[in-house]
Amino acid sequence: MVEDWSADAEQLADLLVAAEDIKAFLDGLAVLGASVLSRVADTRIECAVTLERRKRTSTIGGSSDTAMVLDRIEQTLGEGPCVEALTRDRPVLLEDALLSPQWSEYCHALSAAGMRSTLGVPMELEQGASAVLNFFASAPGSFSSRAVESALTFAGVAGKALRLAVRITVLNENAADLDAAMTNRSVIDTACGVIISQNRCTPQEAFDILRKASNDRNQKLHDLARVLVAGVPAHQQAHET
Repeated sequence: MVEDWSADAEQLADLLVAAEDIKAFLDGLAVLGASVLSRVADTRIECAVTLERRKRTSTIGGSSDTAMVLDRIEQTLGEGPCVEALTRDRPVLLEDALLSPQWSEYCHALSAAGMRSTLGVPMELEQGASAVLNFFASAPGSFSSRAVESALTFAGVAGKALRLAVRITVLNENAADLDAAMTNRSVIDTACGVIISQNRCTPQEAFDILRKASNDRNQKLHDLARVLVAGVPAHQQAHET
C-alpha cells in the first residue's frame, strides 16, 4: 500500500507558520514523526529530533519527555543509533537493546527507560547544519522494513520543512545580532561623549580610554560603557551625545 503523505506535509507547513521558534518547530516535528511511525508500525512510537548547527548548541525536540531524555543521554554518551546515523549519514536500526553487542551504556539506559528498539534516521540539510530523527519503541523488533521505509520518506519530507525553518531562524538571529550590535555601538558612543566632556579629549582618545579601562577591569567594552552611561544624568547624556 502506498502511503499518502499529503496530510502530513500539510501539517508540517502548518507547523512552520505556527511555531514561535526552532525548538517549538522541532517539538511539533517530533510529535508528527511519532504519529506517522505509530500508524505504520501499529504500535506506540516515540520520536526525538536533534538539530546541530555550526557554532550553536544542539537543539532537541521530542514527542515526549522520555524521548528527549533518551536523545540527550545518547548525545552525552556519544554512542547509539542516532549518533551513528548522523556520523555515517545512513539509517541505523537497533532491534533489541537487551541483545545488542553494541553501545552497552546506551542500551542499558534505553532498556531502563522501558524502550527496547530504536531507529536513527539522518535528515538532509544545507551545509553547516545536520539533523537526525530518533524513533523509540517499547517492544523489540518494532521497526519492520515498511516502517523503516516510511521513516526515510518522512525524513525526506520533514527535511525540506526543517531547511526552511533553519533559514528563518538564521535570518532572525542575524537581525537580533545586528540590533544588539547597533545598541552596543550607541551606548559606546554615548560613553565616549561622556569621556570627551570630562577630559576635553578627542573621540579617538576617548575610545582609547574606554578600551584601556575595559582591558584593565577584564570587562566587556559595551558592559563598561553601560555602567558609565548609567551613572550620568539623562539630560547630561543628551548634551554630550
